[in-house]
Amino acid sequence: QLYQLRGRVGRAKQRAYAYLLIPGEGTLTREARERLKVLQELTELGAGFRIASHDLELRGAGDLLGANQSGQIAAIGFEMYGELLEETIQELKGLDHAEKIDPEIRLGLSAFLPEAYVADPNQRLVIYKKLAGADDEQAVYLAADELRDRYGEIPPPALLLLEVMKLRVLLKRLKIELAEYDGRQLIFGFHASTPVAPETILQLINDKSGNYRFSPDYKLAVRVGPGAGEELVQTARKALQAFL
Repeated sequence: QLYQLRGRVGRAKQRAYAYLLIPGEGTLTREARERLKVLQELTELGAGFRIASHDLELRGAGDLLGANQSGQIAAIGFEMYGELLEETIQELKGLDHAEKIDPEIRLGLSAFLPEAYVADPNQRLVIYKKLAGADDEQAVYLAADELRDRYGEIPPPALLLLEVMKLRVLLKRLKIELAEYDGRQLIFGFHASTPVAPETILQLINDKSGNYRFSPDYKLAVRVGPGAGEELVQTARKALQAFL
């Protein structure tokens, strides 16, 4: 496999080279030529995941839930295949497929992966998607370790991005669709299926401090005052702790 082959060429600080000898390009199959092309083009640091993805799409992922062990996922893409697979497993287990919440976070923060840190735009997209798909904080911590291992010390905008992704995990857990900051208050928009008990929200609204206000469209405003950067993210997380 492409990923296995590339992973055995060079370790840690040791530079290594691989020479692949072929009888002639005309004798190779189309898939063999595509595999060699992938190895030639994806040579930069951090390209291993993309190579593994190419390999999977070329050879097929197989029928993981049946007897057949061959197949093609190129027609629908690996991400969609993974989602369909997860839904099928849930159905076979007799479990209801829970609707996924994709929170919208509008805090006015400069949280991103700098181009100077991760130069390849495709690799930045892979990292963004991986972080956005994290279902728990441990996944975010693992992604941070991977960034340090591949690209070195994490710059401030990327560190702030990781903090925002931890907040996103909490929003998904509570099924909150919106987290917005208007300069004076944090506004949280709840999905109708939120696990937060109405009694909890009522208790906050009746708080004598007057910091909480709930609107008919399932939005809760929390007065927090001015804030920015990681401090604002931590304030938002602290506010959400009241719903756990």
